[in-house]
Formats: sequence, C-alpha cells, structure tokens
Amino acid sequence: MKTHSMFSLPRCAPVLALASLLLLGSAPGRAAAVELAGVQLEERITVAGSPLLLNGAGIRYKAVFKVYTAGLYLGQKASTTEAVLATTGPKRMRITMLRDIDSAELGKLFSRGMEDNMDRSAFSKLIPGVLRMSQVFSDHKKLREGDTFLVDWVPGTGTVLTIKGQVEGAPFKEPEFFDALMRIWLGPKPADWQLKDALLGKAR
Repeated sequence: MKTHSMFSLPRCAPVLALASLLLLGSAPGRAAAVELAGVQLEERITVAGSPLLLNGAGIRYKAVFKVYTAGLYLGQKASTTEAVLATTGPKRMRITMLRDIDSAELGKLFSRGMEDNMDRSAFSKLIPGVLRMSQVFSDHKKLREGDTFLVDWVPGTGTVLTIKGQVEGAPFKEPEFFDALMRIWLGPKPADWQLKDALLGKAR
C-alpha cells in the first residue's frame, strides 16, 4: 500500500505563487511576503541569529483539496536538493495546515517519506529519532487548519521541531536526521514532484 496516496496531487493543481514571488524585494526597506492560500510567508526571517531567505514555497494537495503550505528558508538560494543539503548555517521548513488532519497519520507519512528516500542501512541508524518524531505528532492528536509547525536546523544544536509555537522535546542532533526530513519533499521520491520544484524555486 502506498502511504503517499492520501496526498495525491492532480496534474493541473497550481503549486507556485509566481506572481507573488515576482514581488519579492519590490518594496525597499521592508520584507515582502508571499501569499499562498491566505498564508503569508515572509521573504526574510531570522533563525538562531542568522538571516534566511525564502528559497521557494508551494501547496500540497490531496486530490483537489489543499492540505498545507510549505516554505523552505536558507541562508543562500539553492536550486537543487544537493545544494540545499550542502548549504551551511541554519535552515527552516515551515508547514501551515490548510485543512484538519490526524497528526499521527501525518507523522507516519513523514516517517515513510524519510525511509523511501534513504538507503536502508542509513535509515536504520535514524530509527530512534524517527520513532520519537512520530510520537511527537501522535501526542498532538490533530493538526487543524491554520496550525503551523517548523523544522529548523541549527548548527551545534540539531533539528528543532516546533509545533503550534511549542518546541517539542530535545533537538535531534544528527545532521543526517534533518537531511532525511528534507528528502521527504526534495528527495528522489518526493511526496510531490511539483511541490519539490516549488521549494527549489523552479517553475514547470
């Protein structure tokens, strides 16, 4: 059974807010914002004292229904998965829900997405962290429309998971764990190919 099927994406579904992206930087002196399905994503943010830029953003769909927005923030622009993973300094993936969803199921899909995009032996080393992440999502029961969670990489600290404004437990210290999470969206078998292109700043 394909666990990604519940988030299947129609070919015609729009995932890029290109018009909004063209406006980035058009207002000197203040950070512009991209709007996706009513969600504002700032062009510039700060994570762990480092300025980050919005690399790309898109919408995940289930059939014709919008599920969540995703925005990738990096210290410098990157147009390939390899470049994203090689970028030094803090990084952030921001997810904002556009519909209610069972958070335990979402955690399972993320776990499967990590496994599908990794060598089996490499994934086995991350299993303790994967199980802890799944439990974090399970504890929340439900993610509702408008809820946001952040996946931050902070050098020297690790991967910090923040759900609805609350930091969840100790950081996941292995750099490989953050890279595995990013491959859910940016790996060779991404959750959604069009969303992958959107996060990498590409238009089809």
